[in-house]
Amino acid sequence: MKLSKKGEYALRALIDLGIGAEVGRNLLQVTEIAGKEKLPIKFLEQVMQHLKEGGFIQSQRGKFGGYRLARSANLITMGQVVRMIDGPLAPIGCVSQSAYEPCSCPDEVHCGLRMLMLDVRNAIAGILDRYSLADVVEVTLRKMRRDGIPLPFSQIARVGDRFGSLTSNAHPVATRLQPVEGLINNLFSDYAI
Repeated sequence: MKLSKKGEYALRALIDLGIGAEVGRNLLQVTEIAGKEKLPIKFLEQVMQHLKEGGFIQSQRGKFGGYRLARSANLITMGQVVRMIDGPLAPIGCVSQSAYEPCSCPDEVHCGLRMLMLDVRNAIAGILDRYSLADVVEVTLRKMRRDGIPLPFSQIARVGDRFGSLTSNAHPVATRLQPVEGLINNLFSDYAI
């Protein structure tokens, strides 16, 4: 499974809406999210429309309008969003739970590739369906607080930047993630894959 740009932007926008709600900003404008995430506004507007059609977010029109989560963040799993935006999680059609397609191998029941790809599909689905938007937001905020980063969309972040994003000198240098920096390890420190 490869997450499309549309899927990536949808998840990033939902995480931002969840963060906004946690810091007391239940309504965020597309320009704020696009500014923080450095995303193209027009494409993000299309993504937001898909999220709205999928029932994940609501919009409010007007000068002070914007978007908010349509339901509690703990009721939205990452798997629901990815499937709605990008379709089935299975790397090949013959292991898909929702969009099964027979493969071209002569013996599907004894196909080693199929068995391997079923494990891949189950691992991906297991993680994406286990964690809610609330889990991702909690770990993100915890890590930002630990590192002394101003929380996006909060009053402190908005003082210096119209979009509530960090100033360029406040961004930590991007490095390769270590296994202990994943969501699972941040929620369950004694968990190992």
